[in-house]
Amino acid sequence: MFEVGDRVVYPMHGAGTITAIEEKEFLGETKRYYIMEMPLGDMRVMVPMDKVDSLGLRYIISAEEAREVLRELCHDHEQGSKNWNRRYRANVEKIKTGDIFAVGEVVRSLSRREMEKGLSTGEKKLLNNSRQILVSELVLAQESSEEDVLEELEKIFALD
Repeated sequence: MFEVGDRVVYPMHGAGTITAIEEKEFLGETKRYYIMEMPLGDMRVMVPMDKVDSLGLRYIISAEEAREVLRELCHDHEQGSKNWNRRYRANVEKIKTGDIFAVGEVVRSLSRREMEKGLSTGEKKLLNNSRQILVSELVLAQESSEEDVLEELEKIFALD
């Protein structure tokens, strides 16, 4: 399915590069794993090969799709629920889909809400996590640095 060198997204964790395929034994059962190196935070993730479909592992987007994601961040958005708990659950569901445009919606809505009204502790953490997922994929898709992508995001949200 995937090969060493492929750049992929692991929903809820972000984008990275498959650097190896390894077999590991756990509780007497041997399984094969993709070993992913994440560009942000020097994280290494083991993804069970037999669970790839259910986990939503996918190839990263193209550079053109990355530009489209950034354009979408500039558009207006609906406010969503006034109840922070419902809003939080809806945002988590969007992130779980693994769809970069849905993750972008979460980053956009929470970033704007933070500037306008502030966020609860849980929503601040969700914003940081979703921003990291978004940035990790944009870094790889645009072959850019984390600093450049973060600067681009700051410019987008400073325009409001």
